[in-house]
Amino acid sequence: MAHTFLDILKEKIIVVDGAMGTSIQEQNLTPDDFGGERYNGCNEYLAVTKPSAIEQVHAGFLEAGCDIVETDSFGSTPIVLAEYDLADRAYTLNLEAAKLAKRVASDFSTPDRPRFVAGSIGPTTKLPSLGHISFIEMEEGYYTQAKGLIDGGADLLIVETCQDILQTKAALAGIFKVLAETRLRVPIIASVTIETMGTMLLGTEIAAALMSLEPYDIDLIGMNCATGPKEMSESVRYLCANSTKPVFVMPNAGLPENVGGRAHYKLTPDEFAGYLSHFVKDLGVSVVGGCCGTTPEHLKKLSAAVGSLSPKERDVKFTPGCSSLYQCAPMHVDPAPVLVGERTNANGSKQFRELLLKGDIEGMVAMGKSQIREGAHILDVCVAYVGRDEARDMQEVISRFNTQMTAPLMIDSTETPVLEEALRRIAGRAIVNSINMEDGEERLGKVLPLCRKYGAAVVALTIDEQGMAKSVARKLEIARRIHGLAIHKYGMREQDLIFDTLTFTLGSGDEEFRKAGIETLEAVRAIKREFPNVHTSLGVSNISFGLAPQSRTVLNSVFLHYAIESGLDMAIVHASKIVPLYKISEEEREICRKLIFDERSPGYDPLHD
Repeated sequence: MAHTFLDILKEKIIVVDGAMGTSIQEQNLTPDDFGGERYNGCNEYLAVTKPSAIEQVHAGFLEAGCDIVETDSFGSTPIVLAEYDLADRAYTLNLEAAKLAKRVASDFSTPDRPRFVAGSIGPTTKLPSLGHISFIEMEEGYYTQAKGLIDGGADLLIVETCQDILQTKAALAGIFKVLAETRLRVPIIASVTIETMGTMLLGTEIAAALMSLEPYDIDLIGMNCATGPKEMSESVRYLCANSTKPVFVMPNAGLPENVGGRAHYKLTPDEFAGYLSHFVKDLGVSVVGGCCGTTPEHLKKLSAAVGSLSPKERDVKFTPGCSSLYQCAPMHVDPAPVLVGERTNANGSKQFRELLLKGDIEGMVAMGKSQIREGAHILDVCVAYVGRDEARDMQEVISRFNTQMTAPLMIDSTETPVLEEALRRIAGRAIVNSINMEDGEERLGKVLPLCRKYGAAVVALTIDEQGMAKSVARKLEIARRIHGLAIHKYGMREQDLIFDTLTFTLGSGDEEFRKAGIETLEAVRAIKREFPNVHTSLGVSNISFGLAPQSRTVLNSVFLHYAIESGLDMAIVHASKIVPLYKISEEEREICRKLIFDERSPGYDPLHD
């Protein structure tokens, strides 16, 4: 008989409890129960001022048939408790809440029917994407909360009711810090809140939320609060069709209505159980429970309806990608490629560099939006410039780009601290550009742990201690080396790696680079053949460096065509400067083809044609 939460998750539908707040309100507690007028309404303080009230809540839901009770700790971060002058008691309140819940759950547990305690971790009252609080402060607050819950004996943790994905990321950072220190493995559920308009509070689509959270070592992804099950239906359907992890759903008892100055939820226990039975039986949800307005009677009906069922097999079709605060972008499209806008880069764009030097953030934002209108799916962002504070510039630019760009961001920097400053401010799933083996494993050892912490994908350049690889054999050799370390030592997945096989200019006429186009294209083909789940990218415009503007446009466009044929997934380009082949004359296409594949002959050189 399975006894751990994760074992039981594979065998049966798990039912979580209902609304803590609703149950506390039903007890009509007085300010004295909360420890005095100063703390009136701080439900989390009841774990120490009137534990019997919380024990009553837990027991009521366990008697109703629930498998899991959540701790009375939804707002027990120092961030929220500071509003009651209780910040310094955060660890203790979480510890006591977990110990209390564990005692009650133990009373109801039997060898054949264990009951579990989930540490409840709420969103706080601040939105980091809007600058209400720093990622570091939020991570530290969640660290304190998670440590208390884990030390108190919580069997799993639920990060719930998140309105800003950056909240969830900070919570996970705090949790994983505790787990690394304690060397424990505690199951984790990450749950977001989708409002009635169909997105999270800041506008995040469910697809973007899933894309941001999917890379993390969490065990379930789901939704709770804000609406009833009916309003959640399409988002739940999306999660069940696309999430590689089991799905968790905990709706309110319908939409709240104001009745006599209090929130009233009108969904009956039978109606509530009916909706969630559909989610379980038809869509494949694995863990269900109730949020605001749900009572022991709601959960009793739900437990009776689904508690003995086994999880439904789901046909999951997950597409690896990245995301902004608002929406996601795949890392492969048909027809290829995914276009990465190159102009928000101080190294490659004179206009962007001048705006950076003037401190014109509005102008830089406008350039980013312009690239998206021109067709860029992702924006490459680099603010490195000699003599400037790159970390400060990155903070300012990314804080604005996070909320104002609909396209995901690729962060381009050689400085690890700069990368982290950016990643702390990106709610979506970013791409880090880049890693290489120029100094052996040193850069991988700094950058890949950041990618793991913040859920980012990474571009890997075929460079090692001998320099930039020019031949197919050398490019593939370095790719194998990076792949092995990234996967087996640093815990990345193949789908998180984007190999850039480097593009050198054909415009110089230098004999050393005349076959650069062939070598690059063949390297793309070889890497995709050996590692079919990785992605590939190229800075396409490097192939034409040194040529006249019109010639560059034509050569870039033709080269991109052959790169796609070789298996290229992504291209860093100025999207408006890529021309469809049918708009290029046959003569120009042929000249470019001969230049790319180095088809010179006595007396003929396509470079000079």
